[in-house]
Amino acid sequence: MPSDDYKKKIIYQIYPSSFKDSNNDGWGDLQGIISKLDYLQELGIGIIWLSPIYESPMDDMGYDISDYKAINHRFGTMADFDELINEARKRDIRIVMDLVINHTSTSHYWFQEAIKDTPDNKYRDYYYIKPDKENGKPFNNWQASFSGSAWKGIDALPGYSYLHLYCDTQADLNYHNELVIQEIEDIMIFWLNKGVYGFRCDVINNIYKSSLKDDHSISFFGKGTKYYSNQDGCYAILKRIREEVLDKYDAFLVGETGNLTKATGNRFLQERCLDMFFEFDHVWCDKYPLVPIIKRKFSVKKLVAPIFRWQNDVDWIGVYLENHDQLRSISRDGDENKYRNESAKLLALFLLTLKGTPFIYQGEEIGMSDNHSLTLDKTNDICSHMAFKTAKGLLPLKDKTIEKMINETVNRDHAREPMQWDDSPNAGFNTGKEPWCLMNPNFPEINVKKQSEDQASILSFYKRMIKFRNSSPILQQGSFKAEIISSKINSYFRCLNGETYLIILNFSAKTAKYKTALDLTLKLSNYEITLDFNALPPYFAGIFKVA
Repeated sequence: MPSDDYKKKIIYQIYPSSFKDSNNDGWGDLQGIISKLDYLQELGIGIIWLSPIYESPMDDMGYDISDYKAINHRFGTMADFDELINEARKRDIRIVMDLVINHTSTSHYWFQEAIKDTPDNKYRDYYYIKPDKENGKPFNNWQASFSGSAWKGIDALPGYSYLHLYCDTQADLNYHNELVIQEIEDIMIFWLNKGVYGFRCDVINNIYKSSLKDDHSISFFGKGTKYYSNQDGCYAILKRIREEVLDKYDAFLVGETGNLTKATGNRFLQERCLDMFFEFDHVWCDKYPLVPIIKRKFSVKKLVAPIFRWQNDVDWIGVYLENHDQLRSISRDGDENKYRNESAKLLALFLLTLKGTPFIYQGEEIGMSDNHSLTLDKTNDICSHMAFKTAKGLLPLKDKTIEKMINETVNRDHAREPMQWDDSPNAGFNTGKEPWCLMNPNFPEINVKKQSEDQASILSFYKRMIKFRNSSPILQQGSFKAEIISSKINSYFRCLNGETYLIILNFSAKTAKYKTALDLTLKLSNYEITLDFNALPPYFAGIFKVA
């Protein structure tokens, strides 16, 4: 039966390709993860979220799955996975899989069968395969999230196209088909029986298309969203999966969701569709939602205010600052130069004192930053290349200008570069073949080994902060109440059973004044100083007990 242990644990996201390469072939793998379990245990991690490790042609780095019940040979074997489950359990660490069920790879058996021109083809209805219009245009005017039409023609079926809300090698599944739902439940049961603790569900609120009508809303991007985002059918399907599958296991679901309101977010929780979800409102703190490749000056309020709003709007949420799709938080939200240590520690304390389950992304705990030497010709991220192609056709700018814009806003390889373990060649990621992804040249100074030997390091602070949260019922279970939202000072209360913590953050490179009549006792801070509330130092972060 399900428990709520996930509410008390800290989750660490591993991007397997970039975490640790055990066989020196240039790709991270399962044995590499196993070799670092002691490190994660010492850090205080209770759950690992694995980005996709299934069989895949890797057009979108594993988010295009060709076999849900097989391990990608780049990562190892099913025996390696079983060993990972067992070794993690010995350290009181559970494993969460990344479940991508909005779409499959076009290399998947289902899709390859679906496009065969055979009678009584049951797989045809697994996807949205529709005839083109008489003028040769696609079935509707929907747009793919990565740019361009959401439909692609099928060579084997002239005059027909398939729906893909994302890359054109990711064909959307048809959840109006009962067989598709049964297939997904069978996949989940397969992994739950192996001992996984649950699933992070990719773009889960888009799985149900209520209509295939043209979208005549006035928008430059995202046409079709009104017919597939947060539809009634999505809630019904997830509730069914909960009752038929998840309720029989100790497991939970976290959903990657977008375009949420307070009402739609709460519905996912109240109808037991998801145990928690990710919001994306705060990721626009340094770029424009309508044109995401255009960077704007970082706004503390645009980071903090959406996070605070969701803290109040829902009972539980997945809280994060980084993941495999976002640029590094110290480069976006902190100061990676003069106040690197202070701002990285502030971000750690901020993340780990919020209500909800905290998600730490690999390398975040040592302050890994964006790679400012990254160029498009050294970029693997398909989203960046598609964005470049689209922008080049729309904007009267030089290629170098467009490339710079993309690298500063949407290039996902910043977060996908190899984990920096030490100062040896390839940062200890491996000792052989050149890694699949460009290495950040700052690894000799920013790495796990160096910070493990320094009690004042970012890593050492993460260990202290995680230990504090793991032993604090107030931070694990307490309520949240915002106090101040400003361009400098941001503060909030966490309360439980009559006890209260006050968290104070100076989100700036200047000293700041905090006025209070409360009787406060400092419990933990990112500074070792005599505190002066009239002059809190740059990027100060502290937890105070309220008398």
